[in-house]
This record gives sequence, structure tokens and C-alpha cells, in this order.
Amino acid sequence: MNLNFDDAFWTTILDFSATVTAEVGKQLLADFGQVQAAEKADGSLVTQSDQWSDQRLRETIAITFPQHGVLSEEAEHCFPATEWCWIIDPLDGTTNFARGLPLWGISLGLLYRGTPVFGYVAIPPLNQSFHGFWYGETGLTGPTGAFLNGKPIHASKDEISANHFFNICARSVSVLQNPFPCKIRMLGVATYNLLTVAMGATLGSVEATPKIWDIAAVWAIVQAAGAVWSPLEAAPIFPLQPGQDYGSRPYPTLVVSRPELLPIFHPLVQSIGQ
Repeated sequence: MNLNFDDAFWTTILDFSATVTAEVGKQLLADFGQVQAAEKADGSLVTQSDQWSDQRLRETIAITFPQHGVLSEEAEHCFPATEWCWIIDPLDGTTNFARGLPLWGISLGLLYRGTPVFGYVAIPPLNQSFHGFWYGETGLTGPTGAFLNGKPIHASKDEISANHFFNICARSVSVLQNPFPCKIRMLGVATYNLLTVAMGATLGSVEATPKIWDIAAVWAIVQAAGAVWSPLEAAPIFPLQPGQDYGSRPYPTLVVSRPELLPIFHPLVQSIGQ
């Protein structure tokens, strides 16, 4: 059964995401490079800016969409028993942010019955905002496509060459033990790492230990752009289950620009999911 939410509904979702990330991004730009970072139990860094952004996003969602649940990196890790839920990463790329590197972002993913159907990622230092709609098997209908600053984006159809890029993360450097057919890049921001495939800048990207807030928004955007999402573990990622704590579970992931590249890149990176 198709569940058709009218254009006004999706316009409200998009406008809200753009407005709240612009507000939060303005404050984060003011804080950029000025705050001290502390180490969390999992070894990642956190700043007062992460915590402020997380609280501000949660409060604004609660006011605007009181029937929607929220799962966030810095506060609530249990998936709620609500039909709609936002998953937020208040500051993706905290290490870059704290050390003064101008590449970090704010991520909002909207899930319907446990599966992402809309994603919005703002990258304030670059003045870039990505969004996309991807309904999969949810039964929802509505607008489609992936966009960067309001303009459609698509994954690359190029053939592999030594002058094309493939992104890795800091925890996946072991893949470099194998010869790689592309130039390697490491950006330090999980969302942007994967979004470069959606925008056609890279042919593939791998993340060894992303958390649910790293991937919820980009799941929708990347697939809406025509790229292929390939989990490196057998268990499906979505739908998420109400009451389950998603705070510590990683989701090793490979994204490639088109299906024909999977048999090329998957053998090179599959070990990080084992």
C-alpha cells in the first residue's frame, strides 16, 4: 500500500531541516576552533558545542514535531516506539572541528517505522547542504532525488582510473595493504565521506565503524543519488527496533557509485566488517 503524504508535508520537513541546521551551524561557526575537546568512553572526542547542538536540535524537533521521536549521539540512544523518528548527529567531524580543520557537519535523518526516508546534512564551513528522499520498501511516496544546495546530484558513471578517488576512514587504513585502483582520500567526517559518492566526486567510500547517527541521513541521500549502499555485515541495518539501544553498535559500510563497482571494491574492503 502506498502512503502518499502531500507536498506540503515534505516541504515542511525540508524547510524545518534547512532552518534548524542554519541556526545551529551559525553558532558552530562562531565556536569553530575556539573550544576544548574531551575524550568519551569510546575514544571519540566531544565538545561543549556538540552538546549544545544536540540539545538545541532535540528541543526544536520536540516543539515542531511533538509526535516524533528522537535518537541522538549525545543524549538518547534507544530507538523509540514512534512511527516517525529523527536521528541526529549534532556535529559530525568533532576532531576536525576542535583542531581547526574546516570540514564538519550537522546531520538529520528522518525515519518512518524504523527506516530512513529523508536525510539532510549541512556542512557549514563549505556552505553546502545536502538532502534527499528515499522510500525503499516503506510504502511511502512523495518527492524524489538527491540535492546539493537545491540542485540535483547524481553518483558518477565513470570507469575506474588512477585519477579517480576512493575515500577511507581512519579505522579502515588496513585496506591499503592491497593495491588500490584509485587515489585514496581521508576526510575525517563520516557523512561527508559517503556523500562525496552521492555528489559524483568519488567512485566509492568505506567507513569501518560508523554509528547509526553517522549513516541515517546519508542512507537516504546516497541511494537517492543512484549510488549503491553495501553493508559489510550480513545483518540488515534497517528497520531499527523500538527499545533497542544503538549507542555502541557500528555499521561497517561500503558505498560505490554504481553496481558494477561492487565486485571490484568489495573484496578490497570486506575484511573490516569481520
